[in-house]
Amino acid sequence: MRVGDAEIRTQDGEMRAQAFPPAARITDDDRAEPGSEEQTVTDSPVLTERIDGVLVVTINRPEARNAINTEAAEGIAAAMSELDADDDLVAGVVTGAGSTFCAGMDLKAFLAGERPSVRERGFAGIVRQPPVKPLIAAVEGHAIAGGFEVVLACDLIVAADNAVFGLPEVRRGLVAAGGGLLRLRERVPYHLAVEWALTGEFVSAAVAAEVHLVNRLTKPGAAKETAIELARLIARNGPLAVRASKAIITASRDWAADEAFTKQDEFAEPVRSSADAREGALAFKEKRAPVWRGE
Repeated sequence: MRVGDAEIRTQDGEMRAQAFPPAARITDDDRAEPGSEEQTVTDSPVLTERIDGVLVVTINRPEARNAINTEAAEGIAAAMSELDADDDLVAGVVTGAGSTFCAGMDLKAFLAGERPSVRERGFAGIVRQPPVKPLIAAVEGHAIAGGFEVVLACDLIVAADNAVFGLPEVRRGLVAAGGGLLRLRERVPYHLAVEWALTGEFVSAAVAAEVHLVNRLTKPGAAKETAIELARLIARNGPLAVRASKAIITASRDWAADEAFTKQDEFAEPVRSSADAREGALAFKEKRAPVWRGE
């Protein structure tokens, strides 16, 4: 299966590959000189860049407040598949171009007959099936409706202090069915999740940080770089251990107390017996940085 493909299940239960158009890759040759008028790298709705084991994914539709159409959803899905498939990548960052993270679904595209979702991965190519590897949302400006649901599909959140979150669907007679209601109750206290969902009111970054929805609060314009630094802290660790640790935290919500340690062992034991585990212990003994091989 190629990077950028995803496995989907047919009606008879067979798994097959579904190809998505790859997101546009930013390379050193693409970057314009500071002050140059040729700052736009590409017109692709989704851009990707690799930085020290981190895949940076940018929703690149600033003229539409990074609202999600079909092409953007497919680009995000391809980027998530790339993140999970490439052993050189340990973590990811998703952000929006310009002053807005994401305004949700592109209503103009929807009215034109588009469906901004991808089979298996769902709306925006992520909400139903986020990546296995850690993903950080870097939020500037508004992350509302489906945009907030993309944020909630991430594992960590870095937000500028001008960021705004919200699920305003009820104000239009709709339900936030892209994972917002399912995930919000796990991220903030129950009574806050209910208030935010039923009033549809927007929530400031300061309030989101106060209730620990946000991991890092930054000045405007610094969310992306702060998120990349946080991702680098993750990426310097053993990739097998990082992946297993996230899997345990995610899956253990459904484990009964009397089976939790047994199920945890299914993830932890392969890591404990790996070459990377031996390398970590040896590097500690020799007082040097470990060299991870992902095996």
